[in-house]
Amino acid sequence: MPIIKNSELPTFDRLIQEGRPIMESTRAQIQDIRELHIGFINLMPDAALEATERQFYRLVGESNRLAQIYIHPSTMPIFQRGEKATAHIDAFYEPIEKLKEEGLDALIITGANMSASHPDIREPLKALLDWADKNVTSTLCSCLSGHAAYVYKHNEEPVRHKTKRWGVYPHKVVDRTHPLVSGMNTKLDAPHSRYGDITPEQYKKVGMRVLIESEDVGAYLATSKDGFSRLYLQGHPEYDMTSLLKEYKREVQRYKDGELEDYPPFPDNYFGPIAKEKLRTLEAEIKAGVNAEIDEPDILPLLENTWVDSARSLMSTWIGLVYQTTHVDRKRQFMDSIDPENPLGL
Repeated sequence: MPIIKNSELPTFDRLIQEGRPIMESTRAQIQDIRELHIGFINLMPDAALEATERQFYRLVGESNRLAQIYIHPSTMPIFQRGEKATAHIDAFYEPIEKLKEEGLDALIITGANMSASHPDIREPLKALLDWADKNVTSTLCSCLSGHAAYVYKHNEEPVRHKTKRWGVYPHKVVDRTHPLVSGMNTKLDAPHSRYGDITPEQYKKVGMRVLIESEDVGAYLATSKDGFSRLYLQGHPEYDMTSLLKEYKREVQRYKDGELEDYPPFPDNYFGPIAKEKLRTLEAEIKAGVNAEIDEPDILPLLENTWVDSARSLMSTWIGLVYQTTHVDRKRQFMDSIDPENPLGL
């Protein structure tokens, strides 16, 4: 939560210029302290549905220590679900129309395991984003949902790579004055896993702001032109330490099942030398016809998580900025004093 500017102390103005979270006393006096309601639209396929749900809930929960947050899970009928996933959704998820009727302060949309240009995802997502643009303070689009949103909004397809970009990569904050990243380390790690890519040049061409990028894998975080109403995340700050291990294990299984011609490469910058040695031994056994499996408990102690602190910082700041700008009536988008065209006063 922000510090209130309760005097003309010059330090306040200096911090405001740096993009730090300082609230004018006039806004603080009319702000009603209340809970936040965040919609969570889970578009992941069945195998990752509940894991992605846990990852985002964990990240939101560990990033916040003050506000009371209600997360409302939902999904879209964009592909046929299996029996277990359908039962989970029917038991615990809310219809999108119910979320619209009751109102939301913020919205998180996960990635989806299909092309961003696929009409089954583009049309329902288009309708949801149209509603969110007029009713939700800020929408965070993760990975392929961000690609689909970019395609819909700007009618330009992502760059498609022949091989998957996956691993943990070094990044730099390239717009240090933006409030979302002003308190983060200027260098940070973040996981990625994708074939598609919205390049920094594509984002900038349509007036969007790129806040964090990597020399290896391009843009990590970009915002809509107004700086806040929509966030585009191409990486995966929500990933657990084991997420890429499990993904690598699935790729190895695909090779064993004959779905992949070549044995999968290691995710970049993820496995250390001892883990690689163990996994290369396993690779040799599998190629020799042995029905071997990756021993996760054996590999787990060899993994490192180098991205969780920056992930929590980003999520915490996002939640705090939503809290400072959203209206006390969750059906209304902004506080009365907020300019919808420039909600953060950038």
